[in-house]
Amino acid sequence: MASDMNDYFNKKKNESSNFDRKSTGNSGGSGPQIPKVDFNFSGGKNGVIIFVIAVVILLLLARPFTIIQEGERGILSTNGKYSSQALLPGLHFIIPVIQRVYIVDTKVRIINYASITDAGTSNANGVVVKPAITVLDKRGLPVSIELTVQYRLNSQYAAQTVSNWGFSWEDKIINPVVRDIVRNIIGKYDAEMLPQMRNAIATEIELEIRKSIESKENSPATLESVQLREILLPAKVKEQIENVQIAKQQVQKAEQEVEKAKQVAEKARIEAKGIADAVTIEADAKAKANTLIAKSLTNQLIQLEQVHVQGKFNEALKENKDAKIFLTPGGSTPNIWVDMKDPKQMTSVNK
Repeated sequence: MASDMNDYFNKKKNESSNFDRKSTGNSGGSGPQIPKVDFNFSGGKNGVIIFVIAVVILLLLARPFTIIQEGERGILSTNGKYSSQALLPGLHFIIPVIQRVYIVDTKVRIINYASITDAGTSNANGVVVKPAITVLDKRGLPVSIELTVQYRLNSQYAAQTVSNWGFSWEDKIINPVVRDIVRNIIGKYDAEMLPQMRNAIATEIELEIRKSIESKENSPATLESVQLREILLPAKVKEQIENVQIAKQQVQKAEQEVEKAKQVAEKARIEAKGIADAVTIEADAKAKANTLIAKSLTNQLIQLEQVHVQGKFNEALKENKDAKIFLTPGGSTPNIWVDMKDPKQMTSVNK
């Protein structure tokens, strides 16, 4: 029994010795070497590089900063509470997880109220398209108004506006105000009067919208402009207005023709008056001339004139000896002489 136990332990010992020799191999008795890893990076270049990479990754994941562009403002939220002052354009550092920045646009934005199928859409350029504003005129007839409203968020009170009205402040401030004011103003007029009062209505709408928006607490928005583009009337009203316009055009044409006839008659009257005035002036001139001549005539001048005439007769008798001379009584008028060689004058004398 004891011999068997000794044989068992000797066998185990031999197996253990053989295992040790196999494991050492030809390495001179040294066992397999396990590589050691040095986790101390404090003094090595690799440690610095790995630290920098870790920091960069942490920054990318945590993003403890934000960049605000020109034309924007940042609303800082700390644990869900908005800051009272908006962040200006530039780089701003925040505490990750605890703080968050919401970007709001302070550039000019546009709402187009139009009668088109894509109403209610918007794009990245700040242009929103909404349905045309349907209102009732003074008599209850439906009228559609198309206009464009340009506005911007008041950057000075951007944080208060978002805190009070939320990020959908436009649908709570601009749109309801525009629709209510347009309805109130258009409701004061008859549909037929709207085209004639277009400019006055456009001015009134802009003034009332500006007054309503800017009177709100902290002036949340600034109104840039309001353009009244189109007034869409019912078909019957539009036809009636066209008929009235045609009638007015016909009346204006008739008035123009009457005015033209008056101008022609006035021109003829002026011309006739001018001719009559000319004749009168000429007659007056002749009368004045005759008066002056009559006043200037004396017996001596008359006798002198008779001498001149008699001299001309004498000259004529030298060439025409067959002439006959008729003397007037008193010698107050020139003598008349007749050429007897002329058959016509002879006939006249014989008569």
